[in-house]
Amino acid sequence: MQQLIDRSDLLAKVSNGLREAPVVALLGARQVGKTTLAQRLVASWQGPSRVLDLEVPAVRQALTQTPEAILRGNTGLVVIDEVQRMPTLFEVLRPICDDRERKAVFLLLGSASLDLVKGVSETLAGRILFVDVPGFSLAEVGKEHQRRLWMRGGFPRAWLASSPSAWTRWMQSFTQTFLERDIPGLGSRVSSAAIGRFWRMLAHFHGQVWNAAELGRSMDAGPAAVNHYRDLLSGTFMVRVLPPWFENLGKRLVKSPKIYLRDSGVLHYLLGLEDPAELPVHPRYGASWEGFALQQTLIAHGAREAYFYATQRGAELDLLLLRRGGRWGFEFKCTDAPKTTKAMHTTKADLGLRHLWVVYPGAVRYPLTEGITALPLADVSSISFASARKA
Repeated sequence: MQQLIDRSDLLAKVSNGLREAPVVALLGARQVGKTTLAQRLVASWQGPSRVLDLEVPAVRQALTQTPEAILRGNTGLVVIDEVQRMPTLFEVLRPICDDRERKAVFLLLGSASLDLVKGVSETLAGRILFVDVPGFSLAEVGKEHQRRLWMRGGFPRAWLASSPSAWTRWMQSFTQTFLERDIPGLGSRVSSAAIGRFWRMLAHFHGQVWNAAELGRSMDAGPAAVNHYRDLLSGTFMVRVLPPWFENLGKRLVKSPKIYLRDSGVLHYLLGLEDPAELPVHPRYGASWEGFALQQTLIAHGAREAYFYATQRGAELDLLLLRRGGRWGFEFKCTDAPKTTKAMHTTKADLGLRHLWVVYPGAVRYPLTEGITALPLADVSSISFASARKA
């Protein structure tokens, strides 16, 4: 299956960012399409451009020897790919960005969160804008491909694989390269075998509250070690750590985060699934839908101020977004006809939600009760929080 996916919205974000700041960082997992986006930007750039790929040994060596000489004299657009491989470049870029004679803007591509590169955020504070690059979204591929996107995930080559077996081979190659090259490339001393084992184990805990002690016992490792493994996978955009929302409500609240594998295709591969027919009968079917729908919702509306809510007595909200001064709730249900529950009404009242959407795989949007709506996943991107009282 060959299909040209329109990612013009992402390109517009990058272009606007380069007009507002001297540096834009395009961040996302390896193989998610950052280089393709940069190539499209270079092709449409009105003026000179230059691409420096730090995976090329000669480029890396040159920037190691004379970084300021190479970067300062440029005009137009300068793209630096895999920038996390040389964190010292951020210190070089700071005075260049502050130079009133500067004639270049810089687009940095990274497959690791800059939180993993100590001091970077402080070095370029006030000079850099960030654009997150997720996998393909449902809005990009079209709602008619929802089940394919859910099963295969959003990595472009996984999405475009010609068959389930080709998808499996790509996933095998991707995960192996990630473990054996990308993780060591960040300076981590953790063995690829240990991270790989933890990653597969985490697939079975997908959508659950983080319990370092339990995972540590399963791996014969201490809580500090598994917390470090989690942070590595989170920092390389493989795992999402969704924080809890808590306030003084007079209830005993869950205060540990929930853990999700960001890409549903990676989740299914690590669970040993290849045929789409295997998914509905798998024990993690509901958790898989929850993670997929959560990811699509956060792609559509951003991951800032995003939380889950749970009490020790079992009341829970899958996703809480703080937007426009209000609180908005999402429940993700893998059912043909979602219904309200007592817990939904209780949670809605406890949190003072302006609206609660029950997101499901179907195609019909309909009210469940006052302030609660059954919503097809394909319609999530169309939500307007300003007018959601009328949803």
